[in-house]
Amino acid sequence: MKFIDEAKIEVLAGKGGDGSASFRREKYIPKGGPDGGDGGRGGSVFAVADRNINTLVEFRFKRIFKAQKGENGRGAQCYGKSGEDLTVRVPVGTVFTDIDSGEVVADLAEDGQTVCLAKGGKGGLGNLHFKSSVNRAPRQHTLGEPGEERELALELKVLADVGLLGMPNAGKSTFIRAVSAARPKVADYPFTTLAPNLGVVRVDSERSFVIADIPGLIEGAAEGAGLGHQFLRHLQRTRVLLHLVDISPRWEGGDPVHEARAIVEELRKYDQALYEKPRWLVLNKIDMVDEAERQSVVDQFVKDYGWQEPVFVISALDGTGCSALTYAIMDYLGTQSAVRDEGVPTPDSPPAD
Repeated sequence: MKFIDEAKIEVLAGKGGDGSASFRREKYIPKGGPDGGDGGRGGSVFAVADRNINTLVEFRFKRIFKAQKGENGRGAQCYGKSGEDLTVRVPVGTVFTDIDSGEVVADLAEDGQTVCLAKGGKGGLGNLHFKSSVNRAPRQHTLGEPGEERELALELKVLADVGLLGMPNAGKSTFIRAVSAARPKVADYPFTTLAPNLGVVRVDSERSFVIADIPGLIEGAAEGAGLGHQFLRHLQRTRVLLHLVDISPRWEGGDPVHEARAIVEELRKYDQALYEKPRWLVLNKIDMVDEAERQSVVDQFVKDYGWQEPVFVISALDGTGCSALTYAIMDYLGTQSAVRDEGVPTPDSPPAD
């Protein structure tokens, strides 16, 4: 199934039923008086987050969601039936934004979280309500109120503890395959990943975290170049970012330091809060570097880049260093709040680019 992370829909709540202008008409009961009932309430439109839904693909085929209108009131003080509410099920992590005002209507970040997108109209009043000592035969009644109508933009932000950053072919998909059960496509050409992939990394029987792989970024992504800019939003909910850099010997003219800095600059342009998020440096493809030169290559890169701790050196292909990295991530996620409360420095400071 194609990954869909944006959609537009229209929600229409039900109109309230009209009140009735009726008079009691029974044999042997002259001047029975008004007995018109109220109209029923219109149905409302709700959204609920469902962890069993992964994409917004359903909303490509159905864009209008309309709740039932309320029934009109009737004589004999019969009230109209309220319209049935309509519930729209969406993936966890869906953000609703009003297209006209730009207001964020809801951010459903937890399974089962529910929000009213459009409220049904109130039912009208029957003439029974207008009876008084000076108006014993009222003919007034009110119409039901219209329900709310909204055009909404839906945006899905995946929920993950860890996000992967890197140029195309930096080895992000290979890494997520190495540490989780996820099986994203891996190939020797750029932009193999066309949609975000989620993997659950289980460190032991009781501890795990979720990692997100998005399409690789290239220079100019914040202005729309490449594919990764479409999915940067998915990194906004993560707690730590892993910046994967291809450290292997490559084609002539390749500059991993320049590419690493370019990625960080795209983060800064896209969202300052995302740029300031804790970020770790992961040097990948160390298996392609001569064993005698590995330490010097790593030291030279770190020096040229100006990076502080932490630095992890791995090979996602053969698993070198991956276990140590996942345990470090798990420990960091588990102690992050406590460490910050104690004022101990954490490895979350971005480099001086």
